[in-house]
Amino acid sequence: MKFLVQLARIIVGALFIFSGFVKLVDPIGSKYKFQEYFSEDVLNLEFLIPYALPFAIILIVAEILLGVMILIGYKSKLTVWSLFLLTLIFLFLTWYSAYYNKVTDCGCFGDAIKLSTWETFYKNIILIGLIIVLLLKVAFIKPIFKGKTPMIITFLSLALFLFTVKHVLTHLPLIDFRAYAIGKNIPEGMVFPADGSIAPVHDFMLEDAQADLAPELLRQEKVMLVIVYNLDKADVNGFRAIKEIGIKAKKKGYTVYGVSASFSDDLVLAKEKYNLPFDFLFCDETTLKTMIRANPGVIILNKGTVVEKKNWVDVEEIEL
Repeated sequence: MKFLVQLARIIVGALFIFSGFVKLVDPIGSKYKFQEYFSEDVLNLEFLIPYALPFAIILIVAEILLGVMILIGYKSKLTVWSLFLLTLIFLFLTWYSAYYNKVTDCGCFGDAIKLSTWETFYKNIILIGLIIVLLLKVAFIKPIFKGKTPMIITFLSLALFLFTVKHVLTHLPLIDFRAYAIGKNIPEGMVFPADGSIAPVHDFMLEDAQADLAPELLRQEKVMLVIVYNLDKADVNGFRAIKEIGIKAKKKGYTVYGVSASFSDDLVLAKEKYNLPFDFLFCDETTLKTMIRANPGVIILNKGTVVEKKNWVDVEEIEL
C-alpha cells in the first residue's frame, strides 16, 4: 500500500505540474477558455466574463503549486483535499462539456496536448481515483525534506509562478504551442491531416473590401501584420509603438497591414486618430487571438512562415 500511495503521489503531482505549466506559459489562453465556459451557451454566467483572467491565474497557480506540494509532502492533508476538490470541479466541467457537447476542447493541457471531451473526462476519472487513494492513506505522505525546507520550496515556487505570469502577460507566452508559433509555415498548417481532422490553421483570411489577400501575402517575403483583434479592447498606449514600427517596416520594403475583427468604420477612425501608416484587413477574432496573445501585437512573415512575433511593448526589438 505504501508503494501504491507513493506511485499515486508521483503520478498526480507530475500531472498537475505538467498541466499547470503548459497553461502557466500562456495564461491568456486559459482566460479565453474561461470566457467560453462563462458564455450564455455554456454555463450562462456572463457576469463572470470580466473576471476570466483572475480566475485563470488563480486556477493555473493553484494547479501547479499543488503539484509541487504533493511531491515534496508539504501540508499533506490540506494539499490532498485541495487536489480532490479541484479535480471534482474539473470532473464536472469535462462531463458537462462532453455530455452536452458545449466546449469541444476543455483546455486542460492548454494548446500542448489536445484531448476530446470524453478523453478528458475519463482522464479525470482515473485522476480522482488516484487522489482518493491518497486521501485514504494520507498518513503515508511524508515530507521529502526536513525542517522548514518544504515550506521554503513552496513559497519560492509560488513567487516564481507569479513572476512568470506577470512576465508572460507583459510580453508573450514563453512557449508557443499553437500553429502560428515562430518557425511555423501558415500554408503548410492549412493542409488537412490524413485522418480527416481539422487543419491546424483554419479561418485564416485577410480580407479587404474586395477580396481575400491572404494567398498573395503568404507568397511575399516581407510582410508585417499588426494584429488588433478588437479595437475596443486594445491597449491604446500601443498605437504609438506600432505606428513607428510600421513606418520603419515600410521604409525597408515590407508590406504592412493592420488586421482586426472590428468594424471597418471604427478602424478608419482609429487610423486617422493615431495617424497609422497602414490600412486594415478583416480576420476572424478567434483566429487573431490564436495568432498572437497581444492587442496590439506584431507578426512578421516570410513566404508564409512566422519569423517574429512581439507584443507592442517589445516591437523595438524587431530586426527588420
